[in-house]
Amino acid sequence: MFSHMVVGSNDLATSKTFYDALFGAMGAESGKTDALGRLVYAHRGGRFVITKPINGDPATAANGGTIGFAMDSPDEAKAWHEAGVTHGGTSAENPPGERQTPMGRIYLAYLRDPDGNKLCARCKVGD
Repeated sequence: MFSHMVVGSNDLATSKTFYDALFGAMGAESGKTDALGRLVYAHRGGRFVITKPINGDPATAANGGTIGFAMDSPDEAKAWHEAGVTHGGTSAENPPGERQTPMGRIYLAYLRDPDGNKLCARCKVGD
């Protein structure tokens, strides 16, 4: 359904350090800066872009918004979360772990990036 996601940042160098570690934990390559100065990551058929806001106003995190990333396993989600916390992010919501939901058992790990955007690692656990 989605082709790409874009978040704003007030400090692209700090974002690159954070997201290189975060996506590296998922097996992705480091981000590349495009001709417009945006930081671009491509992995598993999707694109994630970090940019200074086009309108020149400061970047702010979406209130109530979460960007979810599909993980292959709880171990990958744990590594993703640890990489994020180690590289400038903060743990958010409940501690990473398994949850029982109406859709079955899932493993979730939440972070806020250095600009406050809420991110989630998610994978299905069992049947």
